[in-house]
Amino acid sequence: MWVTQGGGRPVRNPTGRQLRFGAELRKLRERAGLTATEAGQLMGIKQAQVSNMEAGRVGVSPERVRTLAHHYECSDSVLIESLSDMTSERTRGWWELYRGSLPGLLLDLAELEHHAHAIRDATTARVPGLLQTRAYALEIFRQAVTELSPPDIEHRLSFRIKRQAILYREDDPTPYEAIVHEAALRMKVGGPAVSREQLQHLLDLSEHEHITLRAITFDAGAYPGSGQSIYYAHGPVPQLDTVHLDQSHGIAFLDAEAQLHKYRTLFARMEAVALPPEKSRDLIHHVMREL
Repeated sequence: MWVTQGGGRPVRNPTGRQLRFGAELRKLRERAGLTATEAGQLMGIKQAQVSNMEAGRVGVSPERVRTLAHHYECSDSVLIESLSDMTSERTRGWWELYRGSLPGLLLDLAELEHHAHAIRDATTARVPGLLQTRAYALEIFRQAVTELSPPDIEHRLSFRIKRQAILYREDDPTPYEAIVHEAALRMKVGGPAVSREQLQHLLDLSEHEHITLRAITFDAGAYPGSGQSIYYAHGPVPQLDTVHLDQSHGIAFLDAEAQLHKYRTLFARMEAVALPPEKSRDLIHHVMREL
């Protein structure tokens, strides 16, 4: 994933995780009130190398991360060690097999999920991707505004199913909390049979200790964030959290402090109007009986 410290050419197309690592280095430098040139002088390296590190294009050793933090007068030891840990992850994930056949931002999402310490997801019109059955996901891809070819659909479908593996790992499944609006539960995606299978799948998943499923009913009315989907991936420390937005014009990743605070607040307010898990299960059973 990362080139060796001080060796090799800069990476031409860094992954989302590499870009995020570099952005965090830049934040540390800017908080210290230093320019890239001044930081390079402190480190005994050229300004271009500092810029390449902050752009995620070259590798950085854990020792250099700690040296940079010292020069930037950063005393947050937990953040420093979290950034140092990011530099030692060199394995290429399964998602790399899809590079060239799927948009790079989708691969960045899989990489983000793989490393997330916990995930919170809130949806209004669809069942969250990580909880979708194969038949449900297939129908979603078939309805894409830009029509997908059969091979493209198959690539996206297999990719989505493989992403779900983080919920089934034996040793350390990712803690996952989903808030799903009643509209998504009642929408007959693919017809009654597909919908019924999807609802049963939600019930089955909700039995897992690391998965929390809660529903918001129509009776809740309008609430902060209504009509909006939120995907919040927790990092090892709050500063490394990431919000993923899947919008009609494409995928976006947000990590600015103000943005993270906004979406934490929105999610908390959604939780306040959502049913508790047991009553959410009752609602799903009720919707299934009406199919």
